[in-house]
Amino acid sequence: QVELVESGGGLVHPGGSLTLSCAASTINVNDYLIRWFHQAPGKERVGVSCITRGSPSTSYLDSVKGRFIISRDSTKNTVYLQMNNLKPEDTGVYFCAASLRLQNPCAPNNPYNHVHWGQGIQVTVSS
Repeated sequence: QVELVESGGGLVHPGGSLTLSCAASTINVNDYLIRWFHQAPGKERVGVSCITRGSPSTSYLDSVKGRFIISRDSTKNTVYLQMNNLKPEDTGVYFCAASLRLQNPCAPNNPYNHVHWGQGIQVTVSS
């Protein structure tokens, strides 16, 4: 069963922007902490941003702070990651994942306690 599906990836130039979507099917995004992960080629997966359950608060890894924005649209049951001023090092596969933890603020790179995962989507930043 597919609970989370990522979309919106592709090829962009350095300095460009891209918005990823994480659409939920069988779960409600309001009931979960949602975290976006980045896996660069040949490297381990790293959490880059998260948004809390309930009244939302957001957190970012230092490397993306000021460039990426995570948000939630309850009507569409979707979480987004708006990526601005993209750099070549942002290249890789992006995953969204859901956790039942109550956490405020959330830690962007916490790798544990995720019960649902998307299949990942490729983002390539190149000139």
